[in-house]
Amino acid sequence: MIRAAPAGAFDFDPEEPPMHTTPPRRPVLIVLGAGDRDAQAFILQQIATAHPVLLMDADPPAWTWPYTVASWAIDLRDHAAVAAAVMQIARERGVAGVMTYREHHILLAARLAEDLGLPNADANAMQACRDKAVMRRLLAEHHVPSARSYLVNDEHEAVDRATQLGFPVVAKPRGMPGSAGVLRADSDDDVRRAYEAAAEATVLGPEECAVPGILLEEYLPGPELSVECLVLAPHDVRIVAITRKAPGPEPRFLAAGHAVAADEALLAAPVVLDVATRAIRAVGITLGAVQVEMRLTPRGPAVVEVNGRLGGEQIPLLVHLATGVSMPRAAAELALNRTPDLTPNRHQCAAVQYLYPAGPSRITRQQVRAHPDSWLERFVWTAPVGTSVDAPAVSTADRIAHWVVTGPTAEVCDMRLLLMEDLVTVETVPAVARATARVH
Repeated sequence: MIRAAPAGAFDFDPEEPPMHTTPPRRPVLIVLGAGDRDAQAFILQQIATAHPVLLMDADPPAWTWPYTVASWAIDLRDHAAVAAAVMQIARERGVAGVMTYREHHILLAARLAEDLGLPNADANAMQACRDKAVMRRLLAEHHVPSARSYLVNDEHEAVDRATQLGFPVVAKPRGMPGSAGVLRADSDDDVRRAYEAAAEATVLGPEECAVPGILLEEYLPGPELSVECLVLAPHDVRIVAITRKAPGPEPRFLAAGHAVAADEALLAAPVVLDVATRAIRAVGITLGAVQVEMRLTPRGPAVVEVNGRLGGEQIPLLVHLATGVSMPRAAAELALNRTPDLTPNRHQCAAVQYLYPAGPSRITRQQVRAHPDSWLERFVWTAPVGTSVDAPAVSTADRIAHWVVTGPTAEVCDMRLLLMEDLVTVETVPAVARATARVH
């Protein structure tokens, strides 16, 4: 693989694949952050179909090699160093666009593209997506249905605000993704524990660039979903799909699974589309992929969060399997100043299910008795034998496995998910629960 050293010289490692021996001649699309192979390989592969990719990451992993023409090992937390490296790449090779699918780097990507005069999301909007207190304020100012929310400085203030809001309430970190440290509280004691958990939560990286602070919010009852959007221009928001989220057990808010159906009835619900579009405009997002998470409360749809990136976990894959639309490729096209093709060419359902442990344990044996090969898109052990996992699950790191299925309808997908669950055997021995929440 071609590597760009900190000094800027592209060098060649003869032990690596021959297809990476020739430096890219076309301007590259810079992608910030690789992420996890199981969740992000599909995304990077799809981006690579749009344009040659140069990946920037602290330690670009080997799994990214087939999808990149070059990589640059650099600490993405050092924004000044990254900006200097990008400018050097622009001079030496040319840069056609800058993007990321990682929550950690959305603000950096916007600023880099802006510096180069390339298509980009508004940096202030990306900052609002990383700061949930600012996001709530913008949603309230634009009268977008959302949760009432307060920034609290200590446990005592959190209890006072909970009394004002009325139980149940939700405590969450101000700047963490992935439901890290998010807890429902039903009493004063619960609020104190939830505040402490939110204050201690970490996310394997984003905590170092997250805005500190704790929010105490109104609990939003009802089914949870996310609206997968592409913003082609300031007044051109396209709804590509709607993801139904299978909730895990509260008081935490980790998903048990997701499902995307091409014939989703809510795609024809004006109120859902209206709330999603208004939320995007309230935050100020003018370009790129956006995920609007919401709950269908008794009062109507209410926004949980607006994410200035592609949906997380396996959602981009589910959208592609169900509709044929590649949101990662479309996001890359927008970063390259092109108009993406959003025409569906499939009409089915795709769903993922996550397997969690029954109790704090260490995995001693795993087995899948059969692998249906027509509708099982993938099965992944995410926690190998010997791994210790928490239950109730503290974070996505406590998932043991996941599987993705397809089917003609949502009902068929549900049956196939259950069939796979019956085919999986996991043996464990008791272990001590961990105290700190960490997610990938």
